[in-house]
Amino acid sequence: MPRTLKPRTRKAADWTADVRFYEYTKAADPKMPAVPFAVLSSELTEVGKTRIIPFDLSAQLQCDGPATTPNLMASFVRIAAGEKVRTDVDATSQLFYIVRGKGRTSCEHGSIQWNEGDLFVLPATGKVAHTAAATPGNDVAIYWVHDEPLLHYLGVTPHEPRFKPTLFRKDRLTQELTAVASEPGAENRNRRGILLGNAATPLTLTISHTLWALLNVLPAGVVQPPHRHNSVALDLCIDAAPGTYTMIGAKLDRAKRAVIDGTRAEWVPGCAFVTPPGLWHSHHNESTKDALVLPIQDAGLCTYMRLLDIQFA
Repeated sequence: MPRTLKPRTRKAADWTADVRFYEYTKAADPKMPAVPFAVLSSELTEVGKTRIIPFDLSAQLQCDGPATTPNLMASFVRIAAGEKVRTDVDATSQLFYIVRGKGRTSCEHGSIQWNEGDLFVLPATGKVAHTAAATPGNDVAIYWVHDEPLLHYLGVTPHEPRFKPTLFRKDRLTQELTAVASEPGAENRNRRGILLGNAATPLTLTISHTLWALLNVLPAGVVQPPHRHNSVALDLCIDAAPGTYTMIGAKLDRAKRAVIDGTRAEWVPGCAFVTPPGLWHSHHNESTKDALVLPIQDAGLCTYMRLLDIQFA
């Protein structure tokens, strides 16, 4: 006798369980965890084994995964001579600045040789390996910033490169800085630097579609007046003498063009610090030596979204 199969009944999904309602005036602008001012010391790259040194502020930001800002993650990478380290993340943009040393980076897009002062960006890619040249005393330090926290928040993974691997050599960076400094009126500008661009971003004029990078010279004895913006800056001090610093604060004396009751961030070569969004910040060089800083921001994304809102004092 043939067996009769009873139709299966599926339990109806309850799509109402997670419903919430909020009165508009109490919830339209929720209080979010603030992006804190924080410092990642250069001393961490000077000793110890080959490793990645994360600048993880996810606890303060209440992010689900490692993050320095809501959209970006910064780290130092230390590599002993002749050794290798992998930096494998789900990111659409990765930026690497060679703080010191020389070596090679390999990924699915190819391989490049680099030296101190070089900078390069990688698009979405698979495994990435960095190898320090096997030269005695070749102690490598790399500053690494990527946008994996943004993708983690969105619950996505990259599926295609949005730009080609792009390498900025130190000698070319120096040439461009010199050219900008020699332009008429350069001494009166709010910043004296070069924005690093990419052929793939003609609309935002940024180093990638999410990342923004500025190489900024702070001449000896100069104060660069305050400005502010909605992107978060991850600042790497490349070179500076004692007496060079950034003042960061919410209040501004517009008549004096000065930050009031601010936090002082000292520029120490190889040190990184966070400039939170929306705060005024000015750069001060009270030494007799020119200084150099590299801010990395999520301003590629902010510019595309039309919410960067740069304001100058």
